[in-house]
Amino acid sequence: MSSYLNPSYIYSRLPSRPSSSVSLQSLASAASSSADEVRRMTPREMLDAVVVRGKAFAQKRIRIGKYNVYLLPCLLLGLPLLLVVLHLIFRHPSSPVQQWVDPWVPVRPINTQYDEPFVYGCQDPEVAAKAHPRANAAFVILARNSELDGVLESMKSLESRFNRWFNYPYVFLNNDHFNETFMEGVKKATSSKVEFGFVDSSMWGFPNTTDIPEAKELIAQQGDRAIMYGGMESYHHMCRFYSGFFFNHPLLLKYKWYWRVEPEIDYWCDITYDPFVYMEKHDKVYGFTIAIKELRETVPNLFRYASAYKRNHNVSSQGMWEFFLESPPEPEQFEEQPELSPEDQLPSKVQHHEAKVDDNAMEGENYNMCHFWSNFEIARLDFFRSEEYMQFFREMDASGGFWAERWGDAPIHSLAVGALLSKTQVHYFRDIGYRHTDIQHCPGNAPGKQLPRPGFSPNHQYKDALPTEWDQERDNAVGCRCNCPTNLPEVEGKDGSCLITDWSISYSGVVQLLAVGTAFGRNFARYPHCVFEALVLRYSYTLHAT
Repeated sequence: MSSYLNPSYIYSRLPSRPSSSVSLQSLASAASSSADEVRRMTPREMLDAVVVRGKAFAQKRIRIGKYNVYLLPCLLLGLPLLLVVLHLIFRHPSSPVQQWVDPWVPVRPINTQYDEPFVYGCQDPEVAAKAHPRANAAFVILARNSELDGVLESMKSLESRFNRWFNYPYVFLNNDHFNETFMEGVKKATSSKVEFGFVDSSMWGFPNTTDIPEAKELIAQQGDRAIMYGGMESYHHMCRFYSGFFFNHPLLLKYKWYWRVEPEIDYWCDITYDPFVYMEKHDKVYGFTIAIKELRETVPNLFRYASAYKRNHNVSSQGMWEFFLESPPEPEQFEEQPELSPEDQLPSKVQHHEAKVDDNAMEGENYNMCHFWSNFEIARLDFFRSEEYMQFFREMDASGGFWAERWGDAPIHSLAVGALLSKTQVHYFRDIGYRHTDIQHCPGNAPGKQLPRPGFSPNHQYKDALPTEWDQERDNAVGCRCNCPTNLPEVEGKDGSCLITDWSISYSGVVQLLAVGTAFGRNFARYPHCVFEALVLRYSYTLHAT
């Protein structure tokens, strides 16, 4: 076999003079001659050559301290440890690698069996706004006077991304009277109609049937146990108001649809169609953009009462209830012990097959803690006004859980949706990029579906609110002109999210590697200096996503 695979082969072709005087031209000529040798090889010779070099590498030793050890086992043992360390470093939000590598991650494919995005990418919003009459809908914002800055932040995002084209009205609610500063501030922030409403004691506060000193003590105890917001009495009142009263406020009785807006939120993508019109067109009742798990200590007994409501009223699941249930555990296989006789194994076998009692289960079902994050929801108000929902709320309210525990309106809405609606009536607004606190969803920009953004008028107050460019397009993405920050992780598909099987399809490890590899190849020329870090980070992401 030729000696061309030996590194000394190239040097044998060089002139016989000191290595310091070897020219680049001589090196190039020698390398070219070696390449010609390779091209003349038969496949069998190539295979033999690879085997020889592989054996040589496997037998290579390195010196560590006073020991000589084989190189290959060191690499096999050290690489997993290196991957773990780099994973911890690079996945930290402050890592500089996060700033450029996250756009490479392919978006998970959407499961369209029951639901799919209304629009992929962009439409012309000015045409869309004129195509249909405006729906009977409004934005609803519960806010205090002190939250004016946060409200204006939310309105700036919502107006520049959506409402400057569709002009839906705002309804502001407060359990105190709004002051002039607040009202004038929000009126200047939009050209749409704005209404201000007062929430009186019939909708806010402790009901007449409540032992108020006892309720206050229960709330104080939650604060002592450091339950999130558990010690804030006003938070309990807010959750109860949004669970059972907001939809019957006098200012909302004339509306069919509502879009909930919170202070200090951001929308990351342009919304170039009318969600209300599409919800009605597709017979949807409830829409969300983030589904995550609730803190178990805030709702330890909520599922018991929700399950009892279903049982007492003979409510059968239409397909959504199962979304909120833990998957049943796989049965454990009894391990035979050959060294024991069948008679000796009998007690263990009987004990293994005995029915195990789960103290947390209701009707054999366990709550998986999933809920739709209700700080963004678009829904039909007549769903909440229905007798079925109101009966559900009254039974939850009568249990005292809004005071004895820290029940949020999000799990209340969610379990009611699970009990009373079908999967086809619930819509995942995957195309709406959204952030509240430190949790965000970003759909990415749909490939081949982006359009230039219609300009603002020269004197428009939000003409400089949005970047002039947007993020690169991504496979399976559905958004329009999205600009998503990279310092917050995408919630869909991560730990604590609830959308893996019902709305987004989980990648297998191999498919994820192939998808990442394709994206990596397209972007290699742009980021050649970060090749190693990107490969390690994407590999660790694959392990996490499988």
